[in-house]
Amino acid sequence: MGYARDYATAIMHRGRVPMEPVDYVPNWADGPRKTKHYPGTERLPLPAGPAYPAEATVERGLLAPPEPADPEEPAAFDLGTLSGLLRDSYGLVGRRLGVQANTDLGALPFYPMANWSRGTASGGGLYPVSVYWVSGAGGPVPPGVHYYSARHHAMRRLLTGDVSGVVREALGDGAPGQPTDQYLVLGIKYWQNAFKYNSFSFHAVSMDLGALLGTWRMWAGARGLPLEPALWFDEERLAGLLGVRGTEEGVFAVVPLPWAGAPSEAQAEAPEVSVAHRDQERSRTVLSFEALTAMQETTSAEASRRPRAGALAPAAALSPPAEWPARPLPARAPLEAAVRGALRGRRSSFGRFAAERPLAGGALSACLAAALAGSRLGGDAADAGADGLVKLYAFVNHVDGVAPGVYAYTPGEDAELRQVTDEPPGPFLQKNYFLANYNLERAGAVLVPTVRTHAVLDAVGDRGYRLVNALIGGVAQATYTAASALDVGCGVALGFDNISYRERLDLLDTDEAPLLIMMLGHERPDPSDFRFEIA
Repeated sequence: MGYARDYATAIMHRGRVPMEPVDYVPNWADGPRKTKHYPGTERLPLPAGPAYPAEATVERGLLAPPEPADPEEPAAFDLGTLSGLLRDSYGLVGRRLGVQANTDLGALPFYPMANWSRGTASGGGLYPVSVYWVSGAGGPVPPGVHYYSARHHAMRRLLTGDVSGVVREALGDGAPGQPTDQYLVLGIKYWQNAFKYNSFSFHAVSMDLGALLGTWRMWAGARGLPLEPALWFDEERLAGLLGVRGTEEGVFAVVPLPWAGAPSEAQAEAPEVSVAHRDQERSRTVLSFEALTAMQETTSAEASRRPRAGALAPAAALSPPAEWPARPLPARAPLEAAVRGALRGRRSSFGRFAAERPLAGGALSACLAAALAGSRLGGDAADAGADGLVKLYAFVNHVDGVAPGVYAYTPGEDAELRQVTDEPPGPFLQKNYFLANYNLERAGAVLVPTVRTHAVLDAVGDRGYRLVNALIGGVAQATYTAASALDVGCGVALGFDNISYRERLDLLDTDEAPLLIMMLGHERPDPSDFRFEIA
């Protein structure tokens, strides 16, 4: 067992034992760009996305299995569909400014610090995921490697030539997805996040990966398009193809795209070539952090060793103790909003919760169901048994039909809550939150996902740490989107005392790790907001 277990333990205790370097202060004036920059490369503008079908709702995308509209002719991607997927997930869709409680408010009125909104959430609003499109001969453009430039909603051509065979070989036998020569490859440029979060950044960026995959799965599922990402592959070979160094950018996922007209069998060879263009860094000083470097090394060391089917069964979420009394959960509210509209409306509430207006019980039920659905990333993770790893708890403050208290969520047709304690959780929640941008006592409810992180590492090795956090990122994105669909406020945070939550949830005799808190509730009316839509 490598370094990941030590890192996971340090993350859980960081509220009591700060992680090194404890005296680190970000140099904001010398911060990196929020995207990579490849000067001198050709830019291919992407077309307008396809018309949005009425049935492409959040309900269908999250809570129904992906089914093609016409079983005789399964849906497939084309250039317009790919454009819509990227625009709605990671593209810049508007500029926002709101009077709220977050600490960056003073900078936002100034144009260089504009807060550009996107459909997918990101820790600290930093968006460090790099999206590459490897297009083979079956695609609509000359084959090659492209980088998605979110600022321009365009592809930057980095390499010309069919190298889809390299990706296919890197995926290896047993890779998920249909035969294709079109792939999205997801890398994470560490400095985009580490300049702010230093050693903690690996924990945050691996959740960013899951949030983006969760958006894609939901978007595609609402259209009957199955996406099956791969988290295990020959990372070193793909890093070489992309021309990146692992210490600077990890390759976290490959998503085979079911493409109209793609070859049904492998055709392209796998030449040993590499992207020659290099990202131009804005920061004059780029720092490295020992913990971050160690996590990249240990989680990529056995990247191509895909887990066997069911390997994660020993790490499955534990059932609530029998002595916790069952409590009924109100009927789930339907998530009828369109996925695109819900993604456009997604934002963080930042201290705007209004305790005097309770959250509807059906909204709580819907967000719980959506959150758990968001943990299902599909692909080789699902084959290994990852769908059963996440467990949800609900700290209820102000919810119609649910008494204040702390509960474990039991999903299924007859979903219910199992009561941990009937003590109102508001004072505990606020006492154990580190920042000043939320008053957790005013939230209707706070949802807390847990995973048995150490058991996952025991089952599939240190690369399992990426999987754990990807699941949690998917949970966060699904909760945000469901809340937006219900016109309910939402906020997600990592700044809390994890150990206190383990104590409160009676988890000290288990290996369950609370990894995130997600606040839900109605917001104060008539907010002071500026919003300008650009897409």
